[in-house]
Amino acid sequence: MPLLNNFDQMPDVCYKKNMFENLDIITIGEGLVELSSNTSLKFAQIFDKYYGGDSLGTAIAALRCGSSAGYITKLGNDNFCEYLLDAWDSEGLDVSQIKLTQGQNGLYFVGKKDSKSEFVFYRRKTAAMSLNIEDINFDYIKNVKCVYATGFVQSLSLSVREVVREIFKYANENGIWVAYDPNFSPKVSTPEEAKEYFEEVQNYIDIIFLNTKSDTPALFDTASADKVQKILADSAIKINVIREHKNGLHVTNTSKYTFIKYEDINIVDPTGWEAAFNGAFLNYFLKGYDTIKCAQLANSLSILQIRNVGAIKSIPNRIETEKLFNEIYG
Repeated sequence: MPLLNNFDQMPDVCYKKNMFENLDIITIGEGLVELSSNTSLKFAQIFDKYYGGDSLGTAIAALRCGSSAGYITKLGNDNFCEYLLDAWDSEGLDVSQIKLTQGQNGLYFVGKKDSKSEFVFYRRKTAAMSLNIEDINFDYIKNVKCVYATGFVQSLSLSVREVVREIFKYANENGIWVAYDPNFSPKVSTPEEAKEYFEEVQNYIDIIFLNTKSDTPALFDTASADKVQKILADSAIKINVIREHKNGLHVTNTSKYTFIKYEDINIVDPTGWEAAFNGAFLNYFLKGYDTIKCAQLANSLSILQIRNVGAIKSIPNRIETEKLFNEIYG
């Protein structure tokens, strides 16, 4: 895919003019270059190049499970731009609404040290942070089934925050499912900021994904899944999935509730597993599966994902996911 000629003299433009119709899922986010190693970053000599990003991982997981998916972001015209666009396009992701602009793209390294993942991020002033409401084609969104973003995406900049809010509002007003994960990290925002992000879009959300390790303490001042469920019962949110740290999944759909205990497995690299879980859940939910089975299938996918290194590289396909689902829950 050749980049535009005389790019530095041109306004921000979309990569492709032709776009897919009637997509299942559109996610909003920041695409990153991932360089991973099975050894400590201190001693690593060779890295595998791939790509990452929390909401991107959700889109790819949904896509590999059988959904059609699109991605909204901004890419900088650096040496990784062609690689990222070609990789996403080859995956089957609709990249028609990705804007190209001057600037750089984010990069991170992931390695293994003492059986734990270690990270180094380089993502200051990336092109994705300049995404703004003028970049959004709402006609692209009107026929989609579901839109998705995270609090991590909202934290990129004020303009990205506005994009998330306005797309969620538009989706809510047009009968489109709205899914959200705070994905809170103290490295990028404070609990007070996370609450602001959530409260800004809360009334538009239909499906929320939370974890009790960081999300619920930041948003609701508690790590109790039971307390969070009671809080959410008074909201307009229809479905909530709460990942209780080291324990299991609490899944509530209006008055229907179930608990799914985590399997005892060997974790190689948990990077991005929650984003992948979300994509699988949304894929099966949009295909009409009940929420319990959606959570079980999503859990099956995430089990396979964390057995290998790499946030998105290790996401399995539908056949692998459903095979493990049948082994565990069948």
